[in-house]
Amino acid sequence: MVYWPPLHLSASSQLQRGVIKPGPWEQPLLNLQKTLPVVTSILIILVVAVLRERSRTLAAILSTMPINMVLALWIVLGAAPQSTQATLSFTRSLLVGLVPSFAWLVTVYFALRAEWNLAGAILAGYAIWGAMTATAFWMGIFALNR
Repeated sequence: MVYWPPLHLSASSQLQRGVIKPGPWEQPLLNLQKTLPVVTSILIILVVAVLRERSRTLAAILSTMPINMVLALWIVLGAAPQSTQATLSFTRSLLVGLVPSFAWLVTVYFALRAEWNLAGAILAGYAIWGAMTATAFWMGIFALNR
């Protein structure tokens, strides 16, 4: 009589022979390539939260560090080998993406200076950012297939 799956084999033997599939417990729990950028982001947020009580200037400087761009490069390009053209294209998109982001900040600054409330200033900033980003897509500066 033949039993399926072969009960006389140990679980590791069955796994090696392909009789059973590996379960979630046999998969690596943490992938450093995916986890480290997230942990880094959380640590930066915590440091900014602590620094804002001591020095708003230091908190602002840390908040505007180009860490998000580094993390994006790390996540998008670090996972698999990329061609030089793909790397340049992604970096160019980051560079172009700074323009609407800077416009967002300028909009929020002037809205707050005009004594708007914070929510209104942020929404106005995102309206400008969204319009500029949509225009970049419309003009072909950004493309979804790159």
